[in-house]
Amino acid sequence: MYSSSDICGVNPIAALPFTAQGEPDYASFNRLLSHLADTGIQGLTLFGIASEFPKLEDCERLRLADQFLSTLSGSGIFRAMSVTDHSTEVAVKRARDYQKRGADALMLLPPFFLQPDAAAISHHIFSVLEAVDIPVMVQYAPGETGLSITPEQLSEVAARYPHAVFKIECNPPVEYTREFLQRAPQASVLNGYAGLYMLQMLAAGGKGVMPGCSFSEIYVQIYRLCQAGKSQEAQELHGKLLPWIRRWMTHCEYIIQVEKTILYKRGIIATDYCRHPGWTLTTEDHQAIDTFITDFSL
Repeated sequence: MYSSSDICGVNPIAALPFTAQGEPDYASFNRLLSHLADTGIQGLTLFGIASEFPKLEDCERLRLADQFLSTLSGSGIFRAMSVTDHSTEVAVKRARDYQKRGADALMLLPPFFLQPDAAAISHHIFSVLEAVDIPVMVQYAPGETGLSITPEQLSEVAARYPHAVFKIECNPPVEYTREFLQRAPQASVLNGYAGLYMLQMLAAGGKGVMPGCSFSEIYVQIYRLCQAGKSQEAQELHGKLLPWIRRWMTHCEYIIQVEKTILYKRGIIATDYCRHPGWTLTTEDHQAIDTFITDFSL
């Protein structure tokens, strides 16, 4: 059984392949999981924002969850499932169900629809944390949700629940993380936001990164260089990656489509279809993606 301290390293968010007709492509999903298991990642999370979770039916979600857990069983990679339900009661049921199905960890997106107050958000987070005993990554993504949580509020979660982990992806996240870790030095922090601030977050006390999954090998290489004390080489490789992720992170749907197209062009999934509403790539975007794949030998 995993503890909060085991949730570290490179933990991408799994993309969800669809057929050209917009139906889940379970065969491509299996190939994607097998590919990712060989990249050197420490963990993988399903049903994050990059998984297009709002665009899934409940029956699709359950089938994908079972496929995800069974395919990666015994891989040595921790398998995390994201709980995204707005209702606290439903989120608690979902968390318990994912733990029962065999998830090694959860990720929790706090409710943001209709702007619940701080007490309601705390109640939601605490209820899910109290429902399970596996690690729970509490997600803070104000750009995507419009929800603000102060470092003080987050530190209260860390103080009460030792199995809580924190995914911080405000923009920029470094000062927020420093203030949070000053209040909760025992807490484990991961960074999302495509790893844009990966090196600064690791230097500030972060334990890992949660990017998209289409070029996980690059993040693994950067993380390994950091772990080996080769900071200059890590900075050079991250610096090479930065212009690309800065461009694609200008809109969430943009990078979701780019990541899916990279997976398709690499031959890992059968199509790059994203469910609507989404983002339409230009000819220039496709040319840039081809250049990216070539430059990073993907």
